[in-house]
Amino acid sequence: MKKTARKASARKASARKASARKASARKASARNAVSVSMADGSAYVIAHGLLSSKNAKIEKTNELDEYYVTGLSLAPAHTSGFEVCKGASDGCRKACLFTAGQGRFENVQTARIAKTRLFFQDRATFKRMLFDDIRKAQRTARKRGLPLAIRLNVLSDLPWERIFPDLFDAFPDVQFYDYTKVAGRQTPSNYHLTFSRSESNQAQAERELAAGRNVTVVFRSKVLPLKWLGAPVVSGDSSDLRFKDPSGHVIGLYAKGRALTDASGFVVDTAIGCGAN
Repeated sequence: MKKTARKASARKASARKASARKASARKASARNAVSVSMADGSAYVIAHGLLSSKNAKIEKTNELDEYYVTGLSLAPAHTSGFEVCKGASDGCRKACLFTAGQGRFENVQTARIAKTRLFFQDRATFKRMLFDDIRKAQRTARKRGLPLAIRLNVLSDLPWERIFPDLFDAFPDVQFYDYTKVAGRQTPSNYHLTFSRSESNQAQAERELAAGRNVTVVFRSKVLPLKWLGAPVVSGDSSDLRFKDPSGHVIGLYAKGRALTDASGFVVDTAIGCGAN
């Protein structure tokens, strides 16, 4: 009887501690909550930070247990009322994955729009929240025994090396990475960029490949060609760790969502195994 009573007492004590931790987390969340002015004049409260791993590609990558990956999902192009995709083509904007996966839910879209508006309305608060989230991600990565990788532009294309240049020195052990349609960006050693081809930047994509850099290309077929423009093609769908790709390669991505019906040239139709196209 005494042993049973001790077990019951221990369970109650454990439950009280868990409840206290949850209450503490709720209070901390409330303290860090930030109000954002939305386009319709309403206020939206950001209570859970900026970074998230709830993205299909990132989740798939995290299953590999090579890195702990998280990312910043802002609202793309001009959907927030502010432009965050300077180099986006018409085809890119129409094929954007903003409404794919979790993005099909209105609450997710609204949260992304709110984060983007915060970036433009209160840059200092945005920066503080971003740095805090990176520190939290570092703790999660350490618990998992993995290095940390962060994709700053999951749906946007902002020049973070110019916006927050101190970010990369503040977190030298974090591998930052992105896709971009803006050529010529000069980034720190821990910020890797992969050029992204569209129907309007084909010539630049060819120059990037000629210089030995990587280029992502969206193909209509799930079966990728062996080569494209003479460069070997590797799949970019099995992992999002673009900084691990071999140099001078085309990173093939399979068209998804609205991109499947693209007719602008953003999505490439090519013969299997072609040496040039």
